[in-house]
Amino acid sequence: MTRQLPPVVQPTAFPKISSTDVLGRLAALKTAQIAHLKQQWRELYGQEPPPFSRSYITSRLAYRIQELAYGGLKPETRARLEALGEQLDGGNVILRRIRADSRPLPGTRLLREWQGVEHVVTVRLDDFEFEGRPYRSLSAIARHITGTRWNGWTFFGLRAARGGA
Repeated sequence: MTRQLPPVVQPTAFPKISSTDVLGRLAALKTAQIAHLKQQWRELYGQEPPPFSRSYITSRLAYRIQELAYGGLKPETRARLEALGEQLDGGNVILRRIRADSRPLPGTRLLREWQGVEHVVTVRLDDFEFEGRPYRSLSAIARHITGTRWNGWTFFGLRAARGGA
């Protein structure tokens, strides 16, 4: 048996948001229930919201509210950004999403103090450099520093630690 999804709201024109309403709407996003946020998504984007976290949805709604009130990017700016993205990843949308969502840009320096010693890792295109040596993962570097197994993204503060205090 196939499950039917609710119909997608397809407004003919997106609502114009008054610039005087922007700050109030942005503030209301912080306390709105997720069902209300999803309804706003449908109204402001004309499609079902993605199955992502609350913080993702609120940040995109905040942008969209401002875009509808003040205007979005100029077409030439969009084209320039698209061209820059293609230079980085050769038009590979999957690679672009991975890089945009999780991996710091090459050249980024990650700093972590451990037992009074500051450790610096440089993000490179396909690996990480620590103490002049290449490492395939941040977890390997964290293990080298601590002598124990760590999630490297958590160790370097790129992902929140799960659980307790």
